[in-house]
Amino acid sequence: MQKPQNKIHVQVFIDELRNIDSQQCSIFQKLRDIVFAVYPQVKERIIYGGIMFSFGKDIGGIFPYKKHISFEFGNGYKMKDPNGLLEGKGKFRRHLKLASITDIKTKEVLFFVKQMA
Repeated sequence: MQKPQNKIHVQVFIDELRNIDSQQCSIFQKLRDIVFAVYPQVKERIIYGGIMFSFGKDIGGIFPYKKHISFEFGNGYKMKDPNGLLEGKGKFRRHLKLASITDIKTKEVLFFVKQMA
């Protein structure tokens, strides 16, 4: 169960994002919904200008940028990616850049979220 304080911080963050860019906020909210649909017990916290998801250990997060939302996967290098959609060349982390709500489907977010934990 989330600490009530964390829920308040997350909601304030989302409200601020909505005031800045409602389209980005819609993408952001949909991504959170997907994560919680797959992992109802996941914890979230505000960090690095976005939301990090964890089960005691960080598994990924969503972060707003000026022109897109980045969905970061902590162990993305281990993920199956048959269509070559993941970006990044770091040692562990990979990400998806989402500029529109339709990118959630075309970039197969659900497929990757199911591999997060």
